[in-house]
Amino acid sequence: MANMAEQRPEDDRLVTTRPLGTLNRRGLANRDRSALPSAVRRGNLLRAGVVMAHPFATLTPDLVLDAVESIGFLSDARILALNSYENRVYQVGIEDGQPLIAKFYRPQRWTNEAILEEHSFTYELVEVEVPVVAPMVHNGETLFEHAGFRFTLFPRRGGRAPEPGNLDQLYRLGQLLGRIHAVGSTKPFAHREALGVNNFGHASVNYLLENDCIPRSLLPAYESVARDLLKRVEDVYAATPHTNIRMHGDCHPGNMMCREEMFHIVDLDDCRLGPAVQDIWMMLAGDRQERLGQLSELMDGYNEFHDFDPRELALIEPLRALRLMHYSAWLARRWDDPAFPHSFPWFGTERYWGDHILALREQMSALNEEPLKLF
Repeated sequence: MANMAEQRPEDDRLVTTRPLGTLNRRGLANRDRSALPSAVRRGNLLRAGVVMAHPFATLTPDLVLDAVESIGFLSDARILALNSYENRVYQVGIEDGQPLIAKFYRPQRWTNEAILEEHSFTYELVEVEVPVVAPMVHNGETLFEHAGFRFTLFPRRGGRAPEPGNLDQLYRLGQLLGRIHAVGSTKPFAHREALGVNNFGHASVNYLLENDCIPRSLLPAYESVARDLLKRVEDVYAATPHTNIRMHGDCHPGNMMCREEMFHIVDLDDCRLGPAVQDIWMMLAGDRQERLGQLSELMDGYNEFHDFDPRELALIEPLRALRLMHYSAWLARRWDDPAFPHSFPWFGTERYWGDHILALREQMSALNEEPLKLF
């Protein structure tokens, strides 16, 4: 959604960069409890014919460089946009130094408190030597604002994604996840929502239906399978003991990078409360037998640092169903961002929704199969 609170002139000499919160060794301190004001839903205004600027429309290369330099760095004017859709992320060259990564948060998505809670969690991991790319601290602060945009700086840390099905790598990734969850289980988040059936499932389906995203010819089929699938997911959730802990939240292989034979984790932007198995199932690929072998290796490493409740394995297919639904709604919610039609031109077509309905039906079948089990 757009930040409608600011109407800035081209030359606003009063624009300054200000810190929005600080970190100390105990966690968060001196938080600015103000958040960007709520905006009217963009979808309603767009349908009413109101012309609106996109929230990132004013985030120009010059503004990015100015923001980085306002923290005290001197850029060499080299800037490279990195692959990011939810936020805007840039590599910025620095005079006489290594390039930095500047992450500009999407307006209205997270409150300041929620972002600082992510940073605090990251530094809890750093303190016990979990390899994670942490925000850079400047004068005790990690979150800044410049010209209405909130941003954070990170050191550049490259690497390659894990090899699919590599059992040795899965063992080491299991160790890394176990260490993360050992820290994540010590206390809950206070300002970040939990992954649940309502916010990832029902809210996603309702958004798509209420905003006429589904072609009329496919609407009955979509609504029928989506409602049936959500009922099945709710039943499995209710029957499966599980504990919500602080977790990565988007733990696909692209967020687990290997460099010099050591794995490190990146992008905690989606961290939230949820069952530990959410960070595990996305590391599995292939048919059932292949996934069982991969799961065994992951758990061998994981259980060295944190005890996994095997009953949570019954949540793998429900969580996969929620991710399918949430992904489609996420694309629909962001469709007024020019980056989305450009990168996902197939979204919203009749073929897309036909394939999506088929995927939901297949997911219903998967929910009726025996869950994976550890032996």
